Amino acid sequence: MALPDASLDQIFRKARSYNGWLDRPVSDDQLRAIWDLVRMGPTSANMLPARIVWVKSEQAKERLASLSSGTNGDKIRQAPVTAIIGYDIDFHEQLPWLFPHTDARSWFEGDEEGRKVAAMRNSSLQGGYFILAARALGLDTGPMSGFDNAAVDAAFFADQPRVRSNFICSVGYGDPSTIFERSPRPDFETFNAIV
Repeated sequence: MALPDASLDQIFRKARSYNGWLDRPVSDDQLRAIWDLVRMGPTSANMLPARIVWVKSEQAKERLASLSSGTNGDKIRQAPVTAIIGYDIDFHEQLPWLFPHTDARSWFEGDEEGRKVAAMRNSSLQGGYFILAARALGLDTGPMSGFDNAAVDAAFFADQPRVRSNFICSVGYGDPSTIFERSPRPDFETFNAIV
């Protein structure tokens, strides 16, 4: 059964990427609720390579903001939470319990470059699920890619040296005054073909 229009509006049609935030907190329970939806989204062989650091304390926000470019630092400082969506290059070590149907770990053993590609692709999928999950739960998001990946990895994934940052995404209640008019969205015929 299709979702009602109001739900589609909330998740897609009326949802926006925010540049500023209202002064409303986001609880740890809300962050857990986002993850509970993200983890259900499909990934290849259920590899679930995303590793998320939820930057919530003022100290952590300042550290992440200092590693970001342009106006992204101010966005991070203002947001209640900014998530660092990373990916684990050694995700295959978890496959015996995440994908117990077969020896999927052996598919990736010895192929680090292949694992990097798979981890980046599938963590990007999970990042998309992250945005949709937050929206579905009544929150807004502001995804960003302007930051020093190597420095962020060193600062936030030091205890997980095989994890690399993909992108960051602020979460909260968006301030409508901080968004631009919606950019164009092409119709089906512009970028699609049915063959």
